[in-house]
Amino acid sequence: MAMIDLNGVSIIFPVYNVSARSFKKDFLRMATGGSVVEDAKHRVVVHALQNISLSLRDGDRVGLIGHNGAGKSTLLRLLARIYEPALGYAKIEGRVSPMLDITHSMEDEFTGRENIAVRGAIFGLTHQEIQEKIAEIADFSGLGDYLSMPMRTYSSGMFVRLAFAIASCIEPDILLIDEVFGAGDADFMEKARKKMVTLLNQSNIVVMANHADDVIRQFCNKAVYLEGGQVKYFGDVNTAFELYKEEL
Repeated sequence: MAMIDLNGVSIIFPVYNVSARSFKKDFLRMATGGSVVEDAKHRVVVHALQNISLSLRDGDRVGLIGHNGAGKSTLLRLLARIYEPALGYAKIEGRVSPMLDITHSMEDEFTGRENIAVRGAIFGLTHQEIQEKIAEIADFSGLGDYLSMPMRTYSSGMFVRLAFAIASCIEPDILLIDEVFGAGDADFMEKARKKMVTLLNQSNIVVMANHADDVIRQFCNKAVYLEGGQVKYFGDVNTAFELYKEEL
């Protein structure tokens, strides 16, 4: 059983060397989408998420809807335990697979096999589990002998193929998706799409951000409409899209 409980969660980023009254502050507000304010210590801070309360359980397939900078990626990183709440609390139970920046922390000077070991450890796999997954990852990526070569010798498509193969080898309770990839040949893209569908069906809880409305309508049974780091609506997918489009 998987579960996510967020109660009054806020994510706050301090911004240094920015005057509260400067042009930079106005630019920062436009760039982040969050609320940019001056705190009691006269520091500029970004309220990336504000007072978020959500409860998700097995069977929930949730799409995140909102403008760029609305807080979708920040929310996913909170659920992935990359960010800690500044206020409120987050209770997350179950193995989490964050398919966010899937190439993050992959080292150019490491071989493909060494990157499999490092990324597997970051995802919480034991050494034995990583060893058991290597053949599956090698087969899915189709990189063959290149797995023994430094990743600086890879093309961008090969890089993404390996990153996706590693990220998708986990059998998660909670799957987090944020515009997974944008490189690779047509055959691999189709194989990756089928793998994603399998992961979506196998996971207990799914939370995804995707710019393609039809993807969210196809795979999600609930939606969160975010604006300025706040939840404007949580519930029916069609209702969320209607409210979002009213603001366009």
